[in-house]
Amino acid sequence: MSVTLLASAALIVMPGGAGSDMADAMLAPTGAEQALEGAAHPDGVPQVPIAPEQAAPVIVLPQPGYGTAPEAAPPSLDQIEQDDTAIVVSGARTPKEDPMQAVNQASYEAVQAVDDAVIAPIAMTYQKALPRPVRSGLRNFLRNLTEPIVAINFMLQLKPGKAAETLGRFALNSTVGIGGLIDVAKAKPFNLPYRRNGFAYTFGYYGIGPGPYMFLPLVGPTTLRDVVGLTLDRFLLPFAVGGPLRHPGYVYGSFVIRSLDERVENDALFKRIREESNPYASYRELYLKTRQAEIDALRGRADFQKEGSVVLPALTPTPPPSAMSAPVVDAAPAVPPPVPAPVFVSEPVVQPLPAGY
Repeated sequence: MSVTLLASAALIVMPGGAGSDMADAMLAPTGAEQALEGAAHPDGVPQVPIAPEQAAPVIVLPQPGYGTAPEAAPPSLDQIEQDDTAIVVSGARTPKEDPMQAVNQASYEAVQAVDDAVIAPIAMTYQKALPRPVRSGLRNFLRNLTEPIVAINFMLQLKPGKAAETLGRFALNSTVGIGGLIDVAKAKPFNLPYRRNGFAYTFGYYGIGPGPYMFLPLVGPTTLRDVVGLTLDRFLLPFAVGGPLRHPGYVYGSFVIRSLDERVENDALFKRIREESNPYASYRELYLKTRQAEIDALRGRADFQKEGSVVLPALTPTPPPSAMSAPVVDAAPAVPPPVPAPVFVSEPVVQPLPAGY
């Protein structure tokens, strides 16, 4: 638009030629304007029209009348250019913990489609093909390999007692438990439960905030703090031990088994989240609250690291549309109690995503 305006101005100011003739024609008063000038003469005598070739061009400017607001000045060139590049901002607010909400929702929907088409069917086949004792054995074996990392972070958090218990679990399960396939340490007489811990917990324990919330493919809900901590958790032990822990077969195989197992174990929770009116927001809130509860537990407010010791507040079921539109009767219908939400295992894995957001 600015190029067009400049070109028009150049035609008007050009001396002679087509530009000058066009400017004279545009600026010369018309017959109606001459009549108006004659009518507005203070003596009441209309002026005699002057031939256009004998008079200089006259520009008639509109004069505001008394008692009326003056007309707005025409926009400047800068204003016109700004209007052409105006940005329309939506009125919806982005939560401060989720500054990349638009990107996260796109990732959320894409992973949901992949889960429905690929991950969920494979996970259900995995569940049917392997009996529960076999799946539990694989889960215990992979979890046992993480115990040294758990113990290191308890030491970093100045909790030597918890670190000693973790090392005791690792020794018992690695020997009596046949390499960790059987979790004998949690049963009597040892009573040493598994406690989740890692570098992300240590960061939070010392006051490092979670950072922006993210929903990543092959990871699921997480935060910047959890991504950094998980990277250290997964690479420190294989880097220090080496050998089979760095073999591609173990690295990729353990990832697939862990992901499928978590998908099967949390299937009920994911179905429950699908019933929420805003599944994406519910999923985000549940993850962030769980992680905060785990950090608070490390500071002595609860023993959340002990599995099943803390249950998050129940998710309030969203009534179906038919129930909301039903007529009011005298007898109040029985409302089922809220369904308790199981403890959310906050280990980033391939997560199923609620459909229909």
